[in-house]
Amino acid sequence: MITRFAALLAALSVLAAPVAAVAAPPVHTEKAVLAGGCFWGMEAVFESLRGVTSVVSGFSGGNAMTAHYEIVSTGMTGHAESVEITYDPAQISYAQLLDVYFAVAHDPTELNRQGPDDGPQYRSSIFYTSDEQRRVAEQTIKKLTDEKTFRAPIVTKVVKFTAFYPAESYHQHFAERNPDNGYIVFNDKPKLEALRKRYPQLLKANAVALRLTKS
Repeated sequence: MITRFAALLAALSVLAAPVAAVAAPPVHTEKAVLAGGCFWGMEAVFESLRGVTSVVSGFSGGNAMTAHYEIVSTGMTGHAESVEITYDPAQISYAQLLDVYFAVAHDPTELNRQGPDDGPQYRSSIFYTSDEQRRVAEQTIKKLTDEKTFRAPIVTKVVKFTAFYPAESYHQHFAERNPDNGYIVFNDKPKLEALRKRYPQLLKANAVALRLTKS
C-alpha cells in the first residue's frame, strides 16, 4: 500500500512540474534607407506604419568624418539627410514603404531641395541594400512615370547603399517631441494628415500620424 502511494505521489509530482515555455521564433526584419528632405518629417511618417519597428534620422552618401548636422548642412559632404527604417516584411513590404515615400513623405520631383530646404543634402534618394530593393525601386519609379502620376519628372536617384550614420540625439523623434514647432506645423503635419487619410490601413493603432493630426 505504501509503495503504491509513493508511486502515485511521484506521478503527481511529474505532472505538476512546470513546462518550459516554447520560445517564439525571432522576428525577421529588414532595413530600408531613404532620403527625401528634412529627416524630421520622414521619420514621423515612417514611424507611423505598422510593421515598422524603428526609424532613425541620420545621414547617408558621405563618410563618417562629415556625418554631423552642422557639416552636412554646408551641402558639401555628399551626405543626404536620410532615415534608416527597420521593418518586418511579413507586415509591410518594401514596395509599400516606397508607395508611402513617393505619395506622402516627400516630393520626388524637386531636385536638390525639398519645400523650404535647399541643397543636395535634401535630395531625393533611395539607397538600396540588395538587388531586390533596386529592382523594386526602379520598377516603382517606372510605373509612376508611365502613369504620369506627377506633372514634373521624378528626380529620385537609386544608388547603392554604403553606410548610414545616425544624427545627433536631439534630431531623433523630433516631430513627436516638438509637435508645435513652426517647421513641423507647416511642413510635416500636412504629410501626416495625408498619410492618415490615404493609408489608414497601414497605420499603427497609436501612430504618430494619428496623435499629431485631428481625426
